[in-house]
Amino acid sequence: MVKEIILDNTLIKVSHYEEEKVNGLHQISVVFDVTSEDYHDIATLLYRGTFEVTVPDAVLFFRGTIINYSTSITNLYEEGQVGEYKLSLLETEI
Repeated sequence: MVKEIILDNTLIKVSHYEEEKVNGLHQISVVFDVTSEDYHDIATLLYRGTFEVTVPDAVLFFRGTIINYSTSITNLYEEGQVGEYKLSLLETEI
C-alpha cells in the first residue's frame, strides 16, 4: 500500500493512491491533507505544475504534470485549518 509520494524533493503523505496506464504513460491520483501551517509550501510546490515524481512503495519514478487538482477548502491561511487535496499527475512524454 502506497503511503507517500515525493514531488521533486518534497515528501507528501497520502491517504489514497491510484495508479494506471494511459496510452502507455503512468498516471497517479492521490488524496492528501494539507494543514494551514504547510499550505504555503505545498501551494508554492504545486504552482510549478511539473515534477520529478517518486513513489517509493511502488518503485515508480517519472516526470509528471498535473492534469487534475482540487481542494476541499480554499482558505488555509486561517490557523488550525486542514484541507483535503486531490491531485492527478500524468507522465510527460520525453
